[in-house]
Amino acid sequence: MQKNKRNRNLRSSTSGFGIFAVFLLMIFGNVAFAQKTITGKVTDATDKSEMIGVTVSVKGTTVGTQTDLSGNYSIAVPNNQAILVYSFIGKTSKEVLVGTQTAINVVLVDDSKLLEEVVVVAYGTRKKADLTGSVIAVNSKDFQKGNIQSSEQLLQGKVAGLQVTSGGGSAGGGSTIRIRGTASLNASNDPLIVIDGIPVEGNGIAGSANLLNTINPNDIESMSVLKDASAAALYGSRASNGVIIITTKKGTSGKPTFNFNTAVSASEVFTKVDVLTGDQVREIITARAAKTGDNTYKNLLGTENTDWQDQIFRTALGTDNNLSAGGTYKKVPFRVSLGYSNQNGILKTNNFNRTSAAINLSPKFLDNALAVNVNLKLANTNNRFADEGAIGSALRMDPTKPVMTDNPYGGYYQWLDGQGKYKQLSGFNPLGLLEQRDNTSTVNRLIGNIELDYKLPFLPDLHVRTNLGLDNTKGSGTDLINALSATNYLTNGRLTDYKQGKSNKLWDVSLFYEKDLASIKSKIDVLALHSYQDFVTNVFNFPAFSADGKTIIPGTEPIFATDKPQYRLDSYLGRVNYTFMGKYLATASIRRDASSKFSPATRVGYFPAVALAWKVRDDIFSNSKIVSDMKLRVGYGVTGQQDFGQYYPYMARYAQSTATAQYQFGDKFYTFYRPAAFDANISWETTTTKNLGLDFGFANNRISGTVELFQKDTKDLLATVPVAYGSTFDINLFTNVGSLTNKGVEVVLNTTPIKKDKLRWDLGFNFTKNNTQITALRKQEDPNFTGIPVSGISGGTGNSIGLHAIGQWPYTYYVFQQVYDENGTPLEGVYVDRNTDGQINDADRYLFQKPAPTMLFGVNTSLNYNKFTFSASGHAMVGNYLYNNLQSERSVLRNLIDPLLVINNATTLLTKTNFFNNRYLSDYYIENASFFRLDNVNVGYYVGKVFGNTTLSLNASVNNVFFVTKYSGLDPENSSASGVDNTIYPRPRVYSFGLNFDF
Repeated sequence: MQKNKRNRNLRSSTSGFGIFAVFLLMIFGNVAFAQKTITGKVTDATDKSEMIGVTVSVKGTTVGTQTDLSGNYSIAVPNNQAILVYSFIGKTSKEVLVGTQTAINVVLVDDSKLLEEVVVVAYGTRKKADLTGSVIAVNSKDFQKGNIQSSEQLLQGKVAGLQVTSGGGSAGGGSTIRIRGTASLNASNDPLIVIDGIPVEGNGIAGSANLLNTINPNDIESMSVLKDASAAALYGSRASNGVIIITTKKGTSGKPTFNFNTAVSASEVFTKVDVLTGDQVREIITARAAKTGDNTYKNLLGTENTDWQDQIFRTALGTDNNLSAGGTYKKVPFRVSLGYSNQNGILKTNNFNRTSAAINLSPKFLDNALAVNVNLKLANTNNRFADEGAIGSALRMDPTKPVMTDNPYGGYYQWLDGQGKYKQLSGFNPLGLLEQRDNTSTVNRLIGNIELDYKLPFLPDLHVRTNLGLDNTKGSGTDLINALSATNYLTNGRLTDYKQGKSNKLWDVSLFYEKDLASIKSKIDVLALHSYQDFVTNVFNFPAFSADGKTIIPGTEPIFATDKPQYRLDSYLGRVNYTFMGKYLATASIRRDASSKFSPATRVGYFPAVALAWKVRDDIFSNSKIVSDMKLRVGYGVTGQQDFGQYYPYMARYAQSTATAQYQFGDKFYTFYRPAAFDANISWETTTTKNLGLDFGFANNRISGTVELFQKDTKDLLATVPVAYGSTFDINLFTNVGSLTNKGVEVVLNTTPIKKDKLRWDLGFNFTKNNTQITALRKQEDPNFTGIPVSGISGGTGNSIGLHAIGQWPYTYYVFQQVYDENGTPLEGVYVDRNTDGQINDADRYLFQKPAPTMLFGVNTSLNYNKFTFSASGHAMVGNYLYNNLQSERSVLRNLIDPLLVINNATTLLTKTNFFNNRYLSDYYIENASFFRLDNVNVGYYVGKVFGNTTLSLNASVNNVFFVTKYSGLDPENSSASGVDNTIYPRPRVYSFGLNFDF
């Protein structure tokens, strides 16, 4: 019924106006007379519980409402002929004629089609019940809660076999992601990330090491983790480390709805390194002076008790705000969103902020034969990077000295020489490192695609799909060090610009054929695809200037002003899914990749996969009231690895000398070129994966889960190995050599112990155990070859604490065995003579422990009662060991009383060991870093309607609540594959409070 619509044929006369007025009165009179209010309750047919958030609308109008927490609703209808529509995801919609009723109670039943959960997989979707590979989908309602700055953090502790380890507490910082451990030694172990159908590069850009922070977590609908090769092999040469598919939120049917959520947060340091106080330093040095009679260092002592860690850290505030709208407008489903996040880091001067926008349109044309899906995401991020060297400096700086003093370096205390100048190598004032440096960057990213899917009219089972995608990123920044800073006082400060651009273009063309062959109880779907992807990086090189920007610092002039590395990937793919009798499933696929990273002779690789599944429940337990789901899966596949940081490794390359390294002939200087070693036949790493899985569910899936066994064998391992002198231009060569194997088991258990009308409790666990071993490292056997030294450490010259050795985990520690006295105190420099030759040398070093965990655990729980919600999640690692490089370097007296005639600080371990010199290679510093961390606790409350149809929810969270460990270092969770802990930017504890409005 239309209101206030003027009749343009009416004349502007008194009689005309009167007729029009009578007409309006008749309309409004009838409406006022007929309009009435309907109330009622909506319940669930399954368990008779009240249903919250059911949409109740008047058919053919935009009038609608939603049920409250008790399942009740109230809606005005125009007349008795109105039809009310009740709809809810997962339920069959119901229509009711109002008639003379004033109270209508409705029971909604399950929609069997909608309840078949659909999972996003490679190049499409599949029903969860029909999966043959190892795929875990995490939806937005199950994401990690609280203060989330980067999208990978949403998966923390949620997926068995998935390890997400943040690189530290830097605002906007990224994480190391591992799926089922390690598959490579020198190439990347990061999974492939696919965003709305576009495979993207995981490495960063100038101005940001973490491009995942450009994707607003609030825009993500689901994340699918493809763990085995039968699922991931569709991505061929980039899938050895698994695949994570990020799907952003889409438009929906129905009237437009809006959401606004806002949150504020406060981050604090809750762990600090135990170093000596000023009083303790004075006590140790004074006692030593009394013992030796040498007052040299005693005379250098100050009178302060400065806590340098307190000087550089702060309580950091942040905010996150998101506005979105979604629904259907003029038959076009849409979703648009805007987001703004601003987060200060707990290290002073550190800041990250992101402004984002996203739009999705998914219209259909030609009687729904042509489906169009448009995605566009824009992000602008701004970083101010704090000089993280300030953290190490705060642990080293003399606590007896003041923070500020009168000197030429901006007043920040520094050790000075006899001429009143900075004493070289004496360390820097940590607060000065932060406040005298301004390193800022801006990154702009556009990632979008347009997908067209057309069902052929002459063959409706066949449809053609094309996907055009673009990921374009630009990063730039300026790093300014003050002219008064002690770090660069010789050059009057330092001003450096940096700039880089990256472009990733994609074009996929595919054919999908789906056919239900009812006569033979079969169903088949076939995919044929061609994909072309082009990656271009534009690098701009600039010289460094003095802080005023006028003088170029000698030796910083770039050899080339620009660089433009590029590579392409051309691929063909075929896949067949076959189902027999609805319970026997088979999948087979093969992908052919050609990568320009390799020579024409080796650039083509083939990556096959096959998987079988048997729905045991439908075959054996079809009448069981206990067994609600059971499926057995087996898979095999081959994937590749081409991500190793070089675009042209098969080509001869020459490094041009810098301006400070030239030959002089007479009065002229000539640059020269040094050839680099290369392997013209370098090729893919290939990983073969075998997987056996059992999915189960009992008591109507109140108890459900998965048990999986897997084995990954990588051959043609890319590694840098020593070669014979004269065989190449170097003594080391990056080439295909060696192999490793990774075996493991995964267990997932999800339960719903309580499920009542107003109370529900869910509890989930996941567990992973794996074992990785290097099985070969050379093309020819060499009895004298012990392994490849790795894991360089801070301290000494050229010291390495790890070894890649055959039969061992990667990065196994290679150390001396410490000897202890009867009280368990280590004896300085005393080690076990393991080969009993009467002397201690490298022959006595042994392989001891490793940095990677043997077991991973995850736990999640949620409790919903009436208007309240509670959730918590945590994760654990067991069997991981860290080399405490901070203790090996800073817990000895020789570093406290520096030969440079300065006083440094030391860790409190010095008071236990009383070591005078560093003992870097002792196994005393290899510590058990097993831990449990409670990641998040979240409490929510549904307020309900606050004005009009606007509803409000409240939530409060704590992230990084606590951890339990025996490790003596700052944090037992280390993102470095080597396990060398030099201390990190501390992970903060974050408190947040948020409001969520739906209208």
